Amino acid sequence: MNGDLVGDLMPSRPRAAKWNDLGRRTLSAAVLAPVALLCVWFGGIAYFALIAVAAAGLAVEWVWLCGGLPSRWPGVTVPFFVIVATLLAPAWARVASGMLILGFGVLWGLTRDIKLPAGVIYVGLPVVALVWLRLGTGEAGRANLILLVLIVWASDIGAYAVGRLIGGAKLAPALSPGKTWAGAVGGLACAIIVGLAAAALLGMRPRLAAAFIAGMLGLATQAGDLLESGIKRHFGVKDSGRLIPGHGGLLDRLDGLLAAASVAALVVLIGRGERWWQ
Repeated sequence: MNGDLVGDLMPSRPRAAKWNDLGRRTLSAAVLAPVALLCVWFGGIAYFALIAVAAAGLAVEWVWLCGGLPSRWPGVTVPFFVIVATLLAPAWARVASGMLILGFGVLWGLTRDIKLPAGVIYVGLPVVALVWLRLGTGEAGRANLILLVLIVWASDIGAYAVGRLIGGAKLAPALSPGKTWAGAVGGLACAIIVGLAAAALLGMRPRLAAAFIAGMLGLATQAGDLLESGIKRHFGVKDSGRLIPGHGGLLDRLDGLLAAASVAALVVLIGRGERWWQ
């Protein structure tokens, strides 16, 4: 999802070097993607456990980015609020969201520093959305998450492949020197294609609306990627962690999904239904 930062700053990088992380990325995806999809498919405790572990890891990474320790005050507050919200989310998603907002305000007031409290919102609200979309929307939950994940993956893969193949003008060099306009267009196109394919398979009407929502989620995915790149630049790090070979940390891998999940949850709430895709 995120290219080699040092290499991206070198305009004369050899063409072969553009793909030097492809093997590690492919291997990581081959191991992690089936596990994630199986948990999404079966739902229940398997999915909840997956999200709970990811939520704890994301919260800990945020504390490390801020230079804190997740086992000591005030760093311990971020995983505490995120994990409690995750536990509440299946049955009381609105209560969990309100608790996160309250926790953000209280922690900000106590520390007088917005960096740690921001992690409560940045990690916590999307995690609640991910739990609620699968476990709190009835029979539509499985389709909600599978389609969301496929659109995010399509956006990521399209942006990566087209950006590396075509290159060209930089999208946001101040935030992420490796991302290009060509990659952004490629990622958006792939997200819309997946949305149209889902509309055809599921008999969704109108299909234009499905394409629009898929495009919106594709844009959210790329915005989340850029936001996380900007956060890393602010903290002066290349990766949020070293957990996933070829991808860095959980925040590096899940940045687009976190943003897209929040948008998908909003679409469901605004539409007053259980399916974000109808």
